[in-house]
Amino acid sequence: MAKCHRSNVDSIVLHHRHHAKNTTAGNFRFSASSFRRIIFDALSCGGASRHHRHYHREEEISSVASTATVKELRGEVQEEKTEKLLDLLNIQVHETNAESKKKEETLTEMKHVVKDLRGEDSTKRRIAAARVRSLTKEDSEARGSLAMLGAISPLVGMLDSEDLHSQIDSLYALLNLGIANDANKAAIVKIGAVHKMLKLIESPCVVDSSVSEAIVANFLGLSALDSNKPIIGSSGAIPFLVRILKNLDNSSKSSSQVKQDALRALYNLSINQTNISFVLETDLVVFLINSIEDMEVSERVLSILSNLVSSPEGRKAISAVKDAITVLVDVLNWTDSPECQEKASYILMIMAHKAYADRQAMIEAGIVSSLLELTLVGTALAQKRASRILQCFRLDKGKQVSRSCDGGNLGLTVSAPICASSSSLVKTDGGGKECLMEEVNMMSDEKKAVKQLVQQSLQNNMMKIVKRANLRQDFVPSERFASLTSSSTSKSLPF
Repeated sequence: MAKCHRSNVDSIVLHHRHHAKNTTAGNFRFSASSFRRIIFDALSCGGASRHHRHYHREEEISSVASTATVKELRGEVQEEKTEKLLDLLNIQVHETNAESKKKEETLTEMKHVVKDLRGEDSTKRRIAAARVRSLTKEDSEARGSLAMLGAISPLVGMLDSEDLHSQIDSLYALLNLGIANDANKAAIVKIGAVHKMLKLIESPCVVDSSVSEAIVANFLGLSALDSNKPIIGSSGAIPFLVRILKNLDNSSKSSSQVKQDALRALYNLSINQTNISFVLETDLVVFLINSIEDMEVSERVLSILSNLVSSPEGRKAISAVKDAITVLVDVLNWTDSPECQEKASYILMIMAHKAYADRQAMIEAGIVSSLLELTLVGTALAQKRASRILQCFRLDKGKQVSRSCDGGNLGLTVSAPICASSSSLVKTDGGGKECLMEEVNMMSDEKKAVKQLVQQSLQNNMMKIVKRANLRQDFVPSERFASLTSSSTSKSLPF
């Protein structure tokens, strides 16, 4: 027992001495309490120490077990998250791989299609053209890819084929290639497709209307590009489009679409001023004037006339058509379309600004009441244009009164510019105002009666306008008319 105590004391002392040496760098000293603890441990022959170590061992085991459990739970959660993440990544990888594979397959197919287009087998060429039509119908990337692979040139070459199906498939393939792709539009025209299309339609062997419809659709798409407009216009496409319009059977549903396409193509071409001369070489203007009352195409017809009236030749061509002014004035009365009213008032405004004879024809057609109504219930743009036309009439009246005061020289042609100021309505040289007053005072009874009838007619027309506009019944038209006609005009034309 003593031996056990001694060995325990020695071992404990050595242990503490070693621990103190490490912690105090060799300066070892026992305190009284620490020494008593050493002796107590030695006398218990290690029993207390074993119990202490056993207790701490249980705590360590419990702590390790709980730590292991937590780690295990965390591991499970992390593993679950990892699996989900891998699933998502796998889905994305699979999708990416599928898309890449699909693109590669499509590109490979496009290469085979272009190869067949360039081959000698006419059947394979026709099938390839139909496939190009299908691939490019709604896929913008396919349009660019096929063009870069060289599909346009052989498709244009197929227009020389004698097979009807090959012609139609190649025409619609070219049409789809040009959708929303200006580079393809320019390339198709540059290669010479327009002339081949016209040659195709003039061939006596071609009697199928499907070819004509496809060519009209192509001209519509190709003419949307500004650089193509003069090329198509000078190629002879305009007479072809006019001929298509005149020969259409309006009872057919497809004819309605062809008519719209032809009018839209002519509108695109008429934007370019160099094409107006080609338009006037045909009888398109007469056809357009006679077609205005067709509600299905009236807005498109007025749009084309708006482009033509911007040139002197176009204005003369419109004025030369019988009842053209009357028809245009009637548009202001019967149509409820703001777009049609704006376009019709624009055409009349330009013509009224440029020619005195056209202004007189408008007055005879009863345009004044229509313009007054337009200034009340029309759109802002239509109101401005109506006011411009009324201003032209007011200036003409002022010029006539001034000439009467000047000695009655009525042999001169009067053309009042729209930019004239209100001060030009009365002569200012030597008593001009007095002359105007004398003219009014010396008015005969017959003239006074006519004036009274005109005023009464104007009042009745204004009351009708007020009633249609749902305005107050005590509305005073004379003040409204005065405010409209006395407003100053701008020199900027057109609106």
